[in-house]
Amino acid sequence: MSAPPGAPDGPREREPQLGWRAREVEEELPELRLISSRVQILRREAVTAASPHDIRARLRALSNRFHGARAVGIRREPVPAAYRVFFRQIGLDPDIVRTPIEAAVRERMLRGGFLPGDLLEDVLLIALLDTGIPVWALATEAVDGPLGIRSSVEGELLGRSPGAPALPAGRLVIADASSPVAILFGELAPGHRPLAKTRELTLFAVAVAGVPGLYAEEALWTCQTAFESP
Repeated sequence: MSAPPGAPDGPREREPQLGWRAREVEEELPELRLISSRVQILRREAVTAASPHDIRARLRALSNRFHGARAVGIRREPVPAAYRVFFRQIGLDPDIVRTPIEAAVRERMLRGGFLPGDLLEDVLLIALLDTGIPVWALATEAVDGPLGIRSSVEGELLGRSPGAPALPAGRLVIADASSPVAILFGELAPGHRPLAKTRELTLFAVAVAGVPGLYAEEALWTCQTAFESP
């Protein structure tokens, strides 16, 4: 799906939306897709607060699913393998810069389990472990229009906050109508991250060649149901 970065925002629906892609991304990486959705935080806890009991219980159960042979062989499973291929395609060595699922499983092995953190990071981790699809979250109030994927311009800033870092030319970024808000498979812009007061999130998942779009929608749905549980 192509749309100019300044395209008007659509209705605020819970249904996943396919993001726009710049022409050079469409031509060079035709199967790279961004899927986003918005979600209200209906839990009493702030997204930066410690996870409640039900989320911690899910992490414990997932810790039992990712150990031993499963953890060692995760890179050979179809979805993780697809992200490894994509990392190589964009010049990243997945044995050095680990894909999200491999990084998470490595932490589980080093720490003896998926240890709970705050609500936001734990819900995103659960979605990743359930589906193999990485999901990121932005504060909706800091997002200007629909999200898409493009290349950065020399010297433009990652986000719109004071002190935002400058980007080199040609870096693949997630952008809204005004600026990059995240580096593809990298850091979020500092002024766009959810805060304790955030009550609405813009979630986005990135699917690559070999990964069905429905998997990305399932990852977003997993996050939505967790955040909307009162």
